[in-house]
Amino acid sequence: MFERGKICRFFNYPWPIRTLTREDQVMRYLPGKLVLMLVTTSLSLGALADLDPDRKDELTYLLRHDCGSCHGMWLEGGLGPPLKPENLRHWSVEQLALTILYGRPGTPMPPWRPFLSPQEARWLAASLKRGIPR
Repeated sequence: MFERGKICRFFNYPWPIRTLTREDQVMRYLPGKLVLMLVTTSLSLGALADLDPDRKDELTYLLRHDCGSCHGMWLEGGLGPPLKPENLRHWSVEQLALTILYGRPGTPMPPWRPFLSPQEARWLAASLKRGIPR
């Protein structure tokens, strides 16, 4: 359990440090991660169903015109990167929603938080992941 001769990285002197095996690490954090995943998934799915159809039309218009001014009218890239599903496969809906809400500091991507709710940002992100028809 404790390995003699290891150096404590905080105090820089020999200290008994218990090294966790990979299995210990997984079992220690797995229950919390599973609960977090279930909660965020259920919240995300519930939030996607609550939008009014008229608001969805407004958001699609916003996506085409306001987002399209930087990301291209067909969302194939321009000043901003392309927003096609194949380009967004590495990001989750939640990550994309946070980018929509808070922007990207140091880039031209503005925060849309003053204009969109988190629920609307998640709907936009999910729509981008699915692909917006021309």
